[in-house]
Amino acid sequence: MRRTDPSAVEGALPVCAPEELPRVLGGRIRRALRQPTAEIVQLRCPVASLDLLTWLAAQPEPVKFYWADRENAEAVAALGAVLLHEITHPLTREALASVEDRLRRADPGVRFYGGGRFDSRAPVAPHWEPFGAGRFWLPRFELRREANRYWLICNLVSELDREHPEAVIEALEKLRWPEVPLTPELPLPLDRRDTPDQTGWTRNVERALDAFRRGQMEKVVLARQVQYAFGEVLDGLALLQRLQEATPGCFHFYYQPEPGMAFLGASPERLFRRADGHVWSEAVAGTRPRGRTEADDARLAAELLQSEKDRREQYYVQQSIVEELRPLCEALDADPQLSEMTLARGRHLYTGIRGRLRPAVPTGALLEALHPTPAVGGYPRAAAMEAIRAWEPFDRGWYTGPIGWLGADAAEFAVAIRCGLVAGRHLYLYSGAGIVEGSVPALEWDEIEHKISDFVNVLGLELRRS
Repeated sequence: MRRTDPSAVEGALPVCAPEELPRVLGGRIRRALRQPTAEIVQLRCPVASLDLLTWLAAQPEPVKFYWADRENAEAVAALGAVLLHEITHPLTREALASVEDRLRRADPGVRFYGGGRFDSRAPVAPHWEPFGAGRFWLPRFELRREANRYWLICNLVSELDREHPEAVIEALEKLRWPEVPLTPELPLPLDRRDTPDQTGWTRNVERALDAFRRGQMEKVVLARQVQYAFGEVLDGLALLQRLQEATPGCFHFYYQPEPGMAFLGASPERLFRRADGHVWSEAVAGTRPRGRTEADDARLAAELLQSEKDRREQYYVQQSIVEELRPLCEALDADPQLSEMTLARGRHLYTGIRGRLRPAVPTGALLEALHPTPAVGGYPRAAAMEAIRAWEPFDRGWYTGPIGWLGADAAEFAVAIRCGLVAGRHLYLYSGAGIVEGSVPALEWDEIEHKISDFVNVLGLELRRS
């Protein structure tokens, strides 16, 4: 029998001051480990409001994670990895089976956070090696904001922690509670390198157009890597804070597997969300900027909605998602009309897709079905993936992979786009464009250049000229 959600009881607890946490939560840790009620026990204590990125930056723990949903209803800063599940092959239901089995024997509310590579079969570049092919982990501590309430969460694994409660309490005592907000100061880059360059990009798009003429595929998403070099080590959390402030209406994420390495981004695109036996996904494709004036903005919106090329690109995404979800759902619906996703700095074509899941469909099955969607891979999937492996001269790593969290009865994952990788004194930015029949290499280059320049300008990282 599953326990009652502890938040129903803990919601009535008074807010606990940081200096009181070792005493208040420490006592609960000892009691929970003496008589554990689940294999993974979650203890929650209400705390005063605090900027999560400031709190995360203050902690000495080397492994850090941050997640904020698109609706700004929830955010979490997480530390450490009490349990770590490494994935060395594609994200399938079998790959996640052991994680989901643990969650069935855990307290309600327990989550594993993580994600994975776009393509587990592709060669791994040195700057992506610390991230692995895919991993999901249970953090020791989480500072979670739910609506306007803040919780410090402690996760206990009874088989690991039962004999060492004082070690957990000692880690609790070492948490820092900063009073001064994080103030991001970012250096300017010294150098920029594009992979592929414009000649290589044109060659790849022409290869794709030839494949379309031969009937080998109908869409492929080709990407570019831009590497910036700096004179000092970059602060990934400072980058994320500036990015989050400038990109409302996005999923914001950050994963630091070790000091000096961090994957971060602001993605507008949900891969899927599941809750209460239902699943929500979306088909997103086509891109236009926001206008400088109201009239210019309206013109760009109409141009996107009426673009035959962009509508065709978006249709492949929608069709693929529906095809992949249909076997997993008892009922499945898509929006009857194409609409526009409007962001602070851009716009896309959008179709919402929702379904009622069949009984006992695991989250791993949803990941296996939906990743990668044609919004980041292509259509048909297998042909597009082979083309990307053959043509792209760099490692995408976790770019365009899934990133998010899963619990026993709920999960949410974003598509990791609009993102970058911090590696010491280097920042790798990634962006792509959907190539279909009628695509023009120079225009697709310009679209990606706009996306990359927009990201760089948001971060205040204009290239330093000598």
